[in-house]
Amino acid sequence: MGQVIQSLTELKNIIAVAKAERKRVVFGNGCFDILHVGHVRYLKGAKELGDVLIVAVNDDSSVTGLGKRKEVVTPANERAEIISALDCVDYVILFGEPTVENLLRTLEPHIHAKGTDYTEYNVPERDIVASYGGRIAIVGDPKDHSTRDIIKTIKKLREK
Repeated sequence: MGQVIQSLTELKNIIAVAKAERKRVVFGNGCFDILHVGHVRYLKGAKELGDVLIVAVNDDSSVTGLGKRKEVVTPANERAEIISALDCVDYVILFGEPTVENLLRTLEPHIHAKGTDYTEYNVPERDIVASYGGRIAIVGDPKDHSTRDIIKTIKKLREK
């Protein structure tokens, strides 16, 4: 079971120790508003790439700020707790910035894992990861699952 970390400084210190122990650090991120099998496969795939998996979870304001939804279904602290309960996840941190650029610059994980809705060439943080010598990896199953689709299905069921 993973641990939710409240402070970026604390997480940076934890990761420094892991790196000193020659452990490979992998970083993933997402909203994870309604956890589904696509999320689980993405996180398992990310963990397979290294020894320590950090997952950055968008806080509530950054989820709505992305423009995908007007409100969240599951509050940020609960989403972080759910993600940290997965065996493949070591550490979870909430973030409120529009991107994970600051987290990547601060933590410098060996691998930045993204889902299959990206390619190694269109990951927004690609240049930052390259700047410190990290690499991008695409993991998970095809993007056949989404929170948006689950919400649509629930709305349709309520209309019947």
